[in-house]
Amino acid sequence: MIDQYEVVVVGGGIVGATVACGLARAGISVGLLNKDDPPRIWSQVGCDLRVSALTQGSVNIMQALGAWPEIVRRGVSPYRDMRVYDGAGHGCLHFDSAETHFQELGFIVENRVIVAGLWDLFESFECGESICADPVVAIAPHDLGRQLTLRSGRCIKAELVIAADGQHSVMRSQMGIGVQGWPYHQQGLVTTVSTAKSHQRTAWQRFLEQGPLAFLPLHNGQSSIVWTLGTASAKAYTECSEGDFLAALMKASDGLLGEITAVGTRAAFPLNFQHANSYTAEAFALVGDAAHTMHPLAGQGANAGLLDAAAMIELLAQAKERRRPLGGQQVLRRYERWRKGDNLVMMTAMDLLKRMYGVHEQPFVQLRSLGMNVINNSRLLKKMFNQYAMGLRSGLPTLASNAASHGKRSEGW
Repeated sequence: MIDQYEVVVVGGGIVGATVACGLARAGISVGLLNKDDPPRIWSQVGCDLRVSALTQGSVNIMQALGAWPEIVRRGVSPYRDMRVYDGAGHGCLHFDSAETHFQELGFIVENRVIVAGLWDLFESFECGESICADPVVAIAPHDLGRQLTLRSGRCIKAELVIAADGQHSVMRSQMGIGVQGWPYHQQGLVTTVSTAKSHQRTAWQRFLEQGPLAFLPLHNGQSSIVWTLGTASAKAYTECSEGDFLAALMKASDGLLGEITAVGTRAAFPLNFQHANSYTAEAFALVGDAAHTMHPLAGQGANAGLLDAAAMIELLAQAKERRRPLGGQQVLRRYERWRKGDNLVMMTAMDLLKRMYGVHEQPFVQLRSLGMNVINNSRLLKKMFNQYAMGLRSGLPTLASNAASHGKRSEGW
């Protein structure tokens, strides 16, 4: 049995599902391959361990595709303030949505909520089909573009294959595309906590000796914890008793939100800097973590991947309209030029921040705190940082830069 699509997307997470929705919306036939059919209904007790801080640019993408209403229905938390502290010094930064044209800086959303909203949308398009639990075992050139062989023996042809299958991308390996990078010898410990004080729809972050500790507001009043630790510490805090963990977390947080009254399941994942040597090959492209992985200290990984998705959607929709090959080198070279440089700038910035806050000698700490305070007291500098962090800088894909709904998103919260 041989199936044929214009584009096949391998990987149905946040970035892959976004690409699939955007292409199907543009009238491009899409096959979306994923390891499973993601859940759409779950227990109302507890939250997903993995959350994303969606920028205004990313929300623009979700709104333009039509996925945002379903995501909001399942639960999102706008954050209107961001407070960053240097735990080793006296520096602080305060970003307030009142200093922008928006009623919020961004939204904290469970990953499962984003994925469910996107899959609901994708299944509403007639030219989209999902294929689950049937992984790719081989990819080969074909007259049309690429042919994929699945474990079941099913063969699929497409003009273009887009790999969105994560940091350890099997598709990238099968295509022989190498990566460069290094491990940080750190892990991100994630969990959900209840606190005595309200999170005040504020994202809180303290930079500590081993790495930043973030409290991110959730729609149910709890906070999602993302704590960067050395590998040994992360293992110890994941495995220790709840009481010992709460005591360590209270000390590290310096009581930002008062007593921590409850904690959920804990997990940790390794942190790396990784960048693909190439984003494209013949009739093949990488998006999201398959192309780049950065330090999560500013929560920009998912947003960078969504910009990849928006750029790919825009270029392929233009090619479809102009009747040009979707897997042609002209389209793929434009995609790589557009996204590789922008991603490298963001990745390098995150790496430099990680290294800067990894220095603990007092003269440097004092200088670092002074720099934070200078930025905090400069309206111009804060505006520049805000625009970049909110995904509203120039040169973005059309889906991300659509500003039609500025200031209108907070209705109902």
